[in-house]
Amino acid sequence: MKLTKLASQPARPRVSLHSAVASRIGFLIVQGKIPPGSVLPNEASLGTQFGVSRTALREAIKVLASKGLIEVRRKTGTRVNTHSKWSMLDPEVLTWLFPGTGIPAGLTDLLEVRKVVEPAAARMAALRATPEDLHEIREACTGMENAVRDPPSSIESDLRFHMGVLEATHNAFMRPFGALIRAALRASFRLTSRDHTLYGRTLTLHRAVVDAIEAGNGDRAEATMLAVLAQTSRDIATQTKAATENKANGKSQKGFSELE
Repeated sequence: MKLTKLASQPARPRVSLHSAVASRIGFLIVQGKIPPGSVLPNEASLGTQFGVSRTALREAIKVLASKGLIEVRRKTGTRVNTHSKWSMLDPEVLTWLFPGTGIPAGLTDLLEVRKVVEPAAARMAALRATPEDLHEIREACTGMENAVRDPPSSIESDLRFHMGVLEATHNAFMRPFGALIRAALRASFRLTSRDHTLYGRTLTLHRAVVDAIEAGNGDRAEATMLAVLAQTSRDIATQTKAATENKANGKSQKGFSELE
C-alpha cells in the first residue's frame, strides 16, 4: 500500500504533525481508499513515506484508534476496522466522510438520523427555551431570510439556527448530535443552496419552527421541524436526480477532492 502522494502534501497550518498525519490516513480510510480489513504498513515504512518521526506516527495511530477506525495488534499489525466500529458522531470522522463537493453517499443516512433527533429537539426547545435561546434562534432565522438573494451565504445562519434549537433543549446528550447535523447541513447545502425556489420554501418552514417554539407549542414545533427535514429530503432527491441526468448527458460534475 503506497501513501507516497499523500505523504508529499504539505500539512495544514496550525495543525500538529501527528494530527495532520492522522487526518490524511483517516480520510483515506473513511473514503474507502483503504478498505476494512487492510493492514497498514509498518511504522518504519509509514514514517519514511510521511517524513515524520516514529513518535509523531504513533500519536497519529493513537488518534485513529481512539476513533475506532483502526485496531493495533501486536502480532498482526495495525488493521482497519469495519464501519460498525467507527465513531460516527466524531466531528473529524464526519469531516472526512463529507469533505468535498460531490454527492455524499451517506447523506440519506444522515437525514434519517436528523428526522429522529431534530423534531424531538424542537419539541423540547418549545418547552424549555429561555429568552436568550429564543433570541438566538430568532436571529439565526432572520439571518437566513436576509440572505434570500444569495442563498450560499446563509449556511452559517442555517447552522446557527439548528445548533440553537439543540442548545435550547438544555439536554447535555443532545449536544453531541451537533457535529452530525453540521456535517449533514454542509453536505446537503452544496446541493440545494443555488436554487432560489428551494431556498424560499425552506425559509417559510424555518420561520414556522421559530413561531412554534416561541409559542411554547411542542406538538407544532415537532411537526414543523419534521416538515423542514422532509422538504430537505425532497430537495436533495430533486438535485441528485438532476446531477445524475447531467452526468449521463456528458456534463462534468466536480466530485470529492482526493489526495491520491
